[in-house]
Amino acid sequence: MGVKLYYTTVTASREVKSQQAEIMRILESKSIQYELIDISVGGAVREEMRCKAGKPTAVPPQIFNDDQYCGDYQVFSEAVEDDAVEQFLKLA
Repeated sequence: MGVKLYYTTVTASREVKSQQAEIMRILESKSIQYELIDISVGGAVREEMRCKAGKPTAVPPQIFNDDQYCGDYQVFSEAVEDDAVEQFLKLA
């Protein structure tokens, strides 16, 4: 099992950049290993993310445990507030 973070290196949105950075910071602070998958490398990767998430309009950041969808930034943020990150990531 492995946590995967779909993100983008190409965005004009400060909000997306901030959300991605916060997720990475929190995962690192909890010593949770994760794989970064950059959707800006091609449309196929973006479509893969959207298909796995079950949302045709999903935008990064999106979080998975292997191919199991965990959620987006909003749900991750709520899990952080509830001290339930491991459950959110399906690690517990």
